[in-house]
Amino acid sequence: MIFSLVIPCYNEAANLPLLLERCRGVTSQAGTEVILVDNGSTDESPNVMKKLLPDFPGCRSIRVEQNQGYGFGILSGLRAASGDILGWTHADLQTDPQDALNGLSLFAEHGPHIFVKGRRFGRPLSDVAFTVGMSLFETALLSKPLWDINAQPTIFSRRFFEGWREAPHDFSLDLYAYYLALQANLPVHRFPVRFGERAHGVSHWNVNWAAKRRFIRRTVDFSLQLRKTLKP
Repeated sequence: MIFSLVIPCYNEAANLPLLLERCRGVTSQAGTEVILVDNGSTDESPNVMKKLLPDFPGCRSIRVEQNQGYGFGILSGLRAASGDILGWTHADLQTDPQDALNGLSLFAEHGPHIFVKGRRFGRPLSDVAFTVGMSLFETALLSKPLWDINAQPTIFSRRFFEGWREAPHDFSLDLYAYYLALQANLPVHRFPVRFGERAHGVSHWNVNWAAKRRFIRRTVDFSLQLRKTLKP
């Protein structure tokens, strides 16, 4: 069994040295690879990756020339992956890439046809309240138990991924994958993941309440579309 972990990176040049060091712990496990997606970065990310990647066996990169969204970067990485088990996590180090190994162990225990997500702890109360509100809303709207939707890592089988159609190119990809797994009656397994501060830089969306309102609006629009097109 080969495991591919996709990490979308947008202007994460300052984080890349630390990120790759943490990825070394992932690729030290037999049958694993890490794919860093340079998701249209305009900083020094391409040069930093070119310089550092030769020192990290099992890690490779692909380049998206123009940023078309968080989800687009992840989908690009998943299509380039060679694994039987696929997953993604974030580049900002608020969650550790090595958490994916804990998620991967659940496949050895339960078999390949499951859906695995982290369950965050250690977050500010305001962010927890926001997440609870969104979870309750999505659960009521889509009639599925959707909790901590944007938690990472997210891990699943290639067979499940190959059934995706018209996946969104933005942050709604987390909701899409989670909802599809429930629609497919895949057992969902969650495990605790510590959520910390960013090592460098700032969030690309969670910067203030105006940004959160835009996120809510996009998510609601996508959720209504999802309910219409994928309802049983």
